[in-house]
Amino acid sequence: MLLRPTYPALPEPRTHTTTAVVHGHESACPCAHIPAPPTRGIASVVGLGVGAVAAVVLVGIVLTALVTAVAIGAVSVAVAAVVLRSLLGTPRHR
Repeated sequence: MLLRPTYPALPEPRTHTTTAVVHGHESACPCAHIPAPPTRGIASVVGLGVGAVAAVVLVGIVLTALVTAVAIGAVSVAVAAVVLRSLLGTPRHR
């Protein structure tokens, strides 16, 4: 009994009833009862374009930074190799 959970009773399902609404002025206002199709405004299209351009620019900046970091690291390793070679090499006679 202690380890068996007890579940609460399920609520009774609700029934939805729809009632027809009859308007007496259908001839005066025929367009009010026809839903307009959804349209995409020019602002949403422009916003989508701006977001795409911003993403491309951001990816370009990140990739440029990564390539620059790799190039700087390679130059640093090359300079360190030259310095170590000159320090550990045999002294040359003049």
